Amino acid sequence: MGRKLSYGMAINEALHQAMENDDRVFILGEDVAKMGGDFGITKGIMAKWPNRIKDTALSESAILGLSNGAALCGLRPVPEIMFADFLGVCFDQLVNNAAKLNFMFQGKAHCPITVRAVQGAGIRCAYHHSVCAESWFMNTPGLVVVSPTTPYEAKGMLLSAIKNDNPVLFLEHKMLYNVKGEVPVEPYEIPLYEAEIERVGSDVTIVATQMMLGIAHKAANELQKEGISVEIIDLRTVFPYDKKTIVESVAKTSRLVIAQEGPRVGGWAAEISAMINEDVFEYLSAPIKRVTSIDAPVAYAPVLEDFVLPKLENLIKACREVMQY
Repeated sequence: MGRKLSYGMAINEALHQAMENDDRVFILGEDVAKMGGDFGITKGIMAKWPNRIKDTALSESAILGLSNGAALCGLRPVPEIMFADFLGVCFDQLVNNAAKLNFMFQGKAHCPITVRAVQGAGIRCAYHHSVCAESWFMNTPGLVVVSPTTPYEAKGMLLSAIKNDNPVLFLEHKMLYNVKGEVPVEPYEIPLYEAEIERVGSDVTIVATQMMLGIAHKAANELQKEGISVEIIDLRTVFPYDKKTIVESVAKTSRLVIAQEGPRVGGWAAEISAMINEDVFEYLSAPIKRVTSIDAPVAYAPVLEDFVLPKLENLIKACREVMQY
């Protein structure tokens, strides 16, 4: 059995190795240097590279503006936005400046920033600290949106993101930070834009990311007792997503359930549902089902937060319903 690291420490190790391997990489954000980050993800870096990690003012616009300028000058900034909810504060710098630069200059200029942001509900962080932000940014050509689930993915995809010439939004779920898994010591890269088939099945496909992936596995185990074989796809890169892997799975199972943490309307689950309906409708034996949060903010009260979020029983019910066709 290989060495095990937590999701958070896998990201920390990736940052250390990226800094070691490329002196153009530097880190900036609120409390990332002296404190080592609000979640401890950048700890130990200031001791090694005091001139390549910077504590910033409480201004997401300043963090992204500085990062864009540095990237244009040939550096590879890794800014941290402490909570993904506040990506809205620097929205213009990300979607109007960073994402469009390559296209505007016909590939002669790049903005290789990797924006790390902490997202997701589940630890009672209330309205302004619990969003899942993927769907905010899927409508932005030129911006890559990554949502790793396992420690292995977190390290390998972050190293790939930092080397990518496109701006990458790297979303880390706070509920996963203490989850452990096998992670190689040496640097390695997991390709962006490629989904992973986590579990092979024949009756129904579930597409999921992050916390919903664990729920998908629990649902698959329960459904297996009923003779229902579930195939699970870990989306990994939410945009541009891996259409080929999803289509091939649906062609095999003929049924699709999409599990997304985040509001239902306008979510990435809706995009994948529309794609399958438009492009390969003939493969389907049943209507596509989406299992999502309800369309409401995430409240502080535990009972209200739990009510908003998608649940195991919702996913099991959706899979049973598509099996009726």
